[in-house]
Amino acid sequence: MDGRSIRLLGYGAGLALIGLLSVAAAPYALAPASGGQWQVADSAKGVPRHSLCLADPILLSQWEHRAARCTRTILSDQGNKTVISYTCADGGFGRSEVSLLTPRTMRIATQGISAGGPFNYVLHARRVGNCPTR
Repeated sequence: MDGRSIRLLGYGAGLALIGLLSVAAAPYALAPASGGQWQVADSAKGVPRHSLCLADPILLSQWEHRAARCTRTILSDQGNKTVISYTCADGGFGRSEVSLLTPRTMRIATQGISAGGPFNYVLHARRVGNCPTR
């Protein structure tokens, strides 16, 4: 190999590393939010239908598949909004637009395929405190 080929290989490896880091990185838009006890409702003023302890609030982006093993890709991450696409081991997938309204409040518009059928809805999540100790 000549010097030019080695430089091109190095450049390609650098791009691959940047691609891996961008997939693994948390979205900047959600950085002010933190793990803890989150309540999830169908509307901003609705009664919470779920309360759960999350180590990372990015997991709210795959709400329909919250019990599945999924990989996430950040498609867009600007200001207080991020768009995340995810694919799960069981064949389900989705795309969510997550808006951070405050560090303790999120709006999640999500759609995709679950159990062979489509889903499309909006959720509102609110951090209500730390996770209970066991």
